[in-house]
Amino acid sequence: MTLHTDWTLNETAARRDNFYAASQSKFIPFKDPMVFKKGSMQYLWDVEGRKYTDLLGMNVCISVGHSHPKVVAAAMAQAQELTHCTTMFYHPVPAHFAEELAATMPNPDGDIEWVVHFTNSGSEAIDLAMTMARSYTGNLDLLALRTAYHGPTAAAQSITGISGWRHPGMPGNVAFVAEPNQYRGIFGAGVDPYLDEIERTINTATTGQIAGMFIESVQGYGGIIEMPHGYMSGAAERVRAAGGLLIADEVQAGFGRTGDHMWGFERDGVIPDIVVMAKGIGNGFPLGAVVARKHIAAPMAEKFMFHTYGANPTSCAAGRAVLQVIREDKIQENARTVGAALLERLRALKHKHEAIGDVRGRGLMLAIEMVKDRKTKEPDPQTTAAVFEACRDSGLILSKSGAFQSCLRMVPPMCLSLQDVDQVHDGLDRAFSSL
Repeated sequence: MTLHTDWTLNETAARRDNFYAASQSKFIPFKDPMVFKKGSMQYLWDVEGRKYTDLLGMNVCISVGHSHPKVVAAAMAQAQELTHCTTMFYHPVPAHFAEELAATMPNPDGDIEWVVHFTNSGSEAIDLAMTMARSYTGNLDLLALRTAYHGPTAAAQSITGISGWRHPGMPGNVAFVAEPNQYRGIFGAGVDPYLDEIERTINTATTGQIAGMFIESVQGYGGIIEMPHGYMSGAAERVRAAGGLLIADEVQAGFGRTGDHMWGFERDGVIPDIVVMAKGIGNGFPLGAVVARKHIAAPMAEKFMFHTYGANPTSCAAGRAVLQVIREDKIQENARTVGAALLERLRALKHKHEAIGDVRGRGLMLAIEMVKDRKTKEPDPQTTAAVFEACRDSGLILSKSGAFQSCLRMVPPMCLSLQDVDQVHDGLDRAFSSL
């Protein structure tokens, strides 16, 4: 039996308008809708057959390439045998994947036992990490960074520091600290003032004993804000002194995307207590995970915790293939090399276009921030939106991001090539020049 699917743009848009809830239909990027029909590695084709370079990676979910043949083959082979198996029963595919994920974690002295809990999504993984930290420490208070994004579920929203993502009814016991934004942070450049703020916040906005602190090594939706050297390690010292855990949110920055390391936090030489991952873990197959030190995860055994599709063998088969591709195809090295080349070209654009206030990033996590005036650094979401729309005409798909929607965020599939760099630069140049 073949179900009829109407691929026409107008009919697809009409069905969304009529049958999607407002909460789901709001999240659209362009003024005019578009329908993608095909993807291959770093490229997309819309329903009219026009080709685009994907600089968004479908919200960072496509790590090694759209419809990567090795990932698709692994998932298809598993789906044909057994599409889903609840975690109440044993299955070797997620068990192998847990072992392989644990092996990617830092363990310099060989004395850290890492364990894995698979979830359906990154937001669920964040929720689980919150519960795990509170269960282990016995403390309720959590710290998070302003302009951080950790997910749309009620608990994940509570540690998200962007008002546009926060809905009524979120749980409490969360205090926010200033993010160490080296371009527009409230304490300017540097690290120490931001670390001092952690201590002040613990002493004034918590009981003095905390469950932990969530940090993205590179803030994604926040506008590609990289944690400066010394921040995560310094935060870990202060948080642990207050009884808490360091929880690294690697949902966007993980799996080699920053180029230097498999995990973004490794650049600072820090080893978290809990690591949250999702998005690129399955290259588009729905999956998330919490990887924690074994003794920290142990208290969770006292009560049930279940995720219906967590450890789904089809998604885990895709995840195993992702790790294999990252290793065999040198994806992390490609992210470092191509990302550095693209960053250099973005800096050239900054010299040419006054609307660009800052260019930043590492590996294939890059951003251009627009300002109305380079001296005042006043955000310019209007110019950002105009350039964003013009990029579509240049065959580029990216995203508006940042607390003020004044950043163009580039997080492409990590198979983006050096040959693509010129095309991306020229497309962005045309978009800015068309204003």
